[in-house]
Amino acid sequence: MTAHGGTESTLWKIHGERLIDDTRRLRLSIASVELPDGVQFEQYVLRMPKAAMMVVLDDKQENVLMMWRHRFIIDRWVWELPGGYVDPDEDPAVTAAREVEEETGWRPRNVKPLVSLQPSVGTTDAENLLFVSYGADYVGEPEDINEAERIDWVPLDSIRERIDTGQIIGAASLVGLLHVLAFQAG
Repeated sequence: MTAHGGTESTLWKIHGERLIDDTRRLRLSIASVELPDGVQFEQYVLRMPKAAMMVVLDDKQENVLMMWRHRFIIDRWVWELPGGYVDPDEDPAVTAAREVEEETGWRPRNVKPLVSLQPSVGTTDAENLLFVSYGADYVGEPEDINEAERIDWVPLDSIRERIDTGQIIGAASLVGLLHVLAFQAG
Protein backbone atom coordinates (compact mmCIF):
# COMPACT_ATOMS: atom_id res chain seq x y z
CA MET A 1 0.00 0.00 0.00
CA THR A 2 1.14 3.54 -0.72
CA ALA A 3 1.14 6.40 1.79
CA HIS A 4 -2.40 7.32 0.67
CA GLY A 5 -3.85 3.82 1.04
CA GLY A 6 -3.68 2.68 -2.60
CA THR A 7 -1.68 -0.12 -4.14
CA GLU A 8 0.64 -0.04 -7.10
CA SER A 9 -1.61 -2.58 -8.90
CA THR A 10 -3.82 0.15 -10.40
CA LEU A 11 -1.10 2.71 -11.13
CA TRP A 12 -0.88 3.77 -14.78
CA LYS A 13 2.59 3.85 -16.38
CA ILE A 14 3.58 6.93 -18.34
CA HIS A 15 5.99 6.09 -21.17
CA GLY A 16 6.41 9.67 -22.34
CA GLU A 17 4.67 12.89 -23.09
CA ARG A 18 4.98 15.13 -26.12
CA LEU A 19 4.14 18.81 -26.09
CA ILE A 20 1.48 20.06 -28.51
CA ASP A 21 1.06 23.67 -27.37
CA ASP A 22 2.35 25.78 -24.50
CA THR A 23 0.86 29.21 -23.81
CA ARG A 24 0.39 31.48 -20.82
CA ARG A 25 -3.04 29.95 -20.09
CA LEU A 26 -2.53 26.28 -20.95
CA ARG A 27 -0.10 23.51 -21.73
CA LEU A 28 -1.45 20.78 -24.03
CA SER A 29 0.38 17.50 -24.49
CA ILE A 30 -0.23 13.89 -25.44
CA ALA A 31 0.89 11.23 -22.98
CA SER A 32 1.67 7.66 -23.93
CA VAL A 33 0.21 5.58 -21.10
CA GLU A 34 -0.11 1.94 -20.17
CA LEU A 35 -2.92 0.56 -18.01
CA PRO A 36 -2.22 -2.10 -15.36
CA ASP A 37 -3.62 -4.79 -17.71
CA GLY A 38 -1.05 -3.85 -20.39
CA VAL A 39 -3.35 -1.86 -22.70
CA GLN A 40 -1.48 1.14 -24.14
CA PHE A 41 -2.94 4.31 -25.64
CA GLU A 42 -2.40 8.02 -26.00
CA GLN A 43 -4.20 10.50 -23.76
CA TYR A 44 -4.54 14.25 -24.22
CA VAL A 45 -3.37 16.13 -21.13
CA LEU A 46 -4.30 19.75 -20.45
CA ARG A 47 -2.51 21.67 -17.71
CA MET A 48 -3.73 25.11 -16.73
CA PRO A 49 -2.60 27.66 -14.14
CA LYS A 50 -4.32 27.71 -10.78
CA ALA A 51 -7.50 29.73 -10.56
CA ALA A 52 -8.96 31.37 -7.46
CA MET A 53 -12.64 32.13 -6.96
CA MET A 54 -14.62 33.52 -4.07
CA VAL A 55 -18.01 33.01 -2.48
CA VAL A 56 -18.81 36.49 -1.17
CA LEU A 57 -21.65 36.49 1.34
CA ASP A 58 -23.41 39.61 2.57
CA ASP A 59 -23.20 40.58 6.23
CA LYS A 60 -26.34 38.59 7.12
CA GLN A 61 -25.09 35.57 5.12
CA GLU A 62 -28.38 35.48 3.22
CA ASN A 63 -27.11 36.51 -0.25
CA VAL A 64 -24.11 35.70 -2.42
CA LEU A 65 -22.40 38.03 -4.89
CA MET A 66 -22.65 36.58 -8.41
CA MET A 67 -22.11 37.57 -12.02
CA TRP A 68 -24.56 36.91 -14.88
CA ARG A 69 -22.46 36.30 -17.97
CA HIS A 70 -22.39 34.66 -21.37
CA ARG A 71 -19.97 31.78 -21.92
CA PHE A 72 -19.32 31.57 -25.64
CA ILE A 73 -17.83 28.05 -25.61
CA ILE A 74 -21.12 26.55 -24.44
CA ASP A 75 -23.21 29.49 -25.78
CA ARG A 76 -25.11 29.94 -22.52
CA TRP A 77 -25.92 32.64 -20.00
CA VAL A 78 -24.98 31.53 -16.48
CA TRP A 79 -24.48 32.77 -12.94
CA GLU A 80 -20.89 32.48 -11.71
CA LEU A 81 -18.73 33.37 -8.76
CA PRO A 82 -16.05 36.00 -9.43
CA GLY A 83 -12.49 34.80 -9.85
CA GLY A 84 -9.56 34.36 -12.19
CA TYR A 85 -6.12 32.93 -12.80
CA VAL A 86 -3.49 33.22 -10.09
CA ASP A 87 -0.56 35.38 -11.21
CA PRO A 88 2.93 33.89 -10.72
CA ASP A 89 4.11 34.46 -7.13
CA GLU A 90 0.69 35.85 -6.10
CA ASP A 91 -1.07 34.47 -3.05
CA PRO A 92 -4.31 32.79 -4.27
CA ALA A 93 -6.37 34.54 -1.56
CA VAL A 94 -5.06 37.88 -2.86
CA THR A 95 -5.95 36.80 -6.41
CA ALA A 96 -9.50 35.92 -5.40
CA ALA A 97 -10.01 39.21 -3.55
CA ARG A 98 -8.49 41.23 -6.42
CA GLU A 99 -10.69 39.49 -8.98
CA VAL A 100 -13.84 40.10 -6.92
CA GLU A 101 -13.09 43.80 -6.76
CA GLU A 102 -12.12 44.14 -10.45
CA GLU A 103 -15.10 42.15 -11.71
CA THR A 104 -17.84 43.33 -9.33
CA GLY A 105 -16.82 46.59 -7.67
CA TRP A 106 -17.06 44.99 -4.20
CA ARG A 107 -14.07 44.54 -1.86
CA PRO A 108 -14.36 41.34 0.18
CA ARG A 109 -13.77 41.27 3.94
CA ASN A 110 -12.74 38.39 6.19
CA VAL A 111 -11.40 36.17 3.39
CA LYS A 112 -10.93 32.52 4.38
CA PRO A 113 -9.96 29.39 2.44
CA LEU A 114 -12.94 27.22 1.56
CA VAL A 115 -11.94 24.24 -0.62
CA SER A 116 -9.73 23.16 -3.52
CA LEU A 117 -11.02 21.20 -6.48
CA GLN A 118 -9.94 19.73 -9.80
CA PRO A 119 -12.93 20.05 -12.17
CA SER A 120 -11.86 17.38 -14.69
CA VAL A 121 -9.21 15.07 -13.20
CA GLY A 122 -9.25 12.54 -16.06
CA THR A 123 -7.60 14.83 -18.60
CA THR A 124 -6.96 18.19 -16.94
CA ASP A 125 -4.79 19.62 -14.18
CA ALA A 126 -6.66 22.85 -13.42
CA GLU A 127 -6.68 23.41 -9.67
CA ASN A 128 -9.44 25.77 -8.54
CA LEU A 129 -8.93 27.31 -5.12
CA LEU A 130 -12.11 28.58 -3.51
CA PHE A 131 -12.34 31.17 -0.77
CA VAL A 132 -15.21 32.64 1.20
CA SER A 133 -15.71 36.20 2.38
CA TYR A 134 -18.16 37.15 5.08
CA GLY A 135 -19.08 40.65 4.03
CA ALA A 136 -17.89 43.10 1.36
CA ASP A 137 -17.68 46.85 0.86
CA TYR A 138 -18.83 48.59 -2.32
CA VAL A 139 -15.92 50.53 -3.84
CA GLY A 140 -17.42 51.55 -7.21
CA GLU A 141 -18.24 50.29 -10.65
CA PRO A 142 -16.34 47.18 -11.81
CA GLU A 143 -13.00 47.90 -13.48
CA ASP A 144 -13.48 45.10 -16.00
CA ILE A 145 -16.52 45.83 -18.16
CA ASN A 146 -16.03 42.63 -20.20
CA GLU A 147 -16.77 40.16 -17.40
CA ALA A 148 -20.47 40.38 -16.62
CA GLU A 149 -23.77 41.58 -18.01
CA ARG A 150 -25.09 41.95 -14.48
CA ILE A 151 -23.77 41.73 -10.92
CA ASP A 152 -26.27 40.85 -8.21
CA TRP A 153 -26.59 39.72 -4.63
CA VAL A 154 -28.41 36.44 -5.21
CA PRO A 155 -30.45 35.00 -2.33
CA LEU A 156 -28.89 31.80 -1.01
CA ASP A 157 -32.35 30.26 -0.77
CA SER A 158 -32.65 30.55 -4.60
CA ILE A 159 -29.39 28.69 -5.35
CA ARG A 160 -30.97 25.21 -5.51
CA GLU A 161 -33.57 26.36 -8.05
CA ARG A 162 -30.91 28.14 -10.13
CA ILE A 163 -28.84 24.94 -10.18
CA ASP A 164 -31.90 22.84 -11.07
CA THR A 165 -32.78 25.17 -13.97
CA GLY A 166 -29.22 25.20 -15.34
CA GLN A 167 -28.44 28.80 -14.45
CA ILE A 168 -25.45 27.73 -12.33
CA ILE A 169 -23.35 25.05 -14.04
CA GLY A 170 -19.66 25.92 -13.55
CA ALA A 171 -17.82 23.39 -11.38
CA ALA A 172 -16.19 25.97 -9.10
CA SER A 173 -19.42 27.90 -8.61
CA LEU A 174 -21.33 24.70 -7.85
CA VAL A 175 -18.75 23.41 -5.39
CA GLY A 176 -18.35 26.75 -3.61
CA LEU A 177 -22.07 27.41 -3.31
CA LEU A 178 -22.96 23.87 -2.27
CA HIS A 179 -20.11 23.87 0.27
CA VAL A 180 -21.40 27.08 1.84
CA LEU A 181 -24.99 25.80 1.86
CA ALA A 182 -23.97 22.49 3.44
CA PHE A 183 -21.42 23.74 5.96
CA GLN A 184 -22.12 27.44 6.41
CA ALA A 185 -20.69 28.96 9.55
CA GLY A 186 -19.47 32.55 9.81
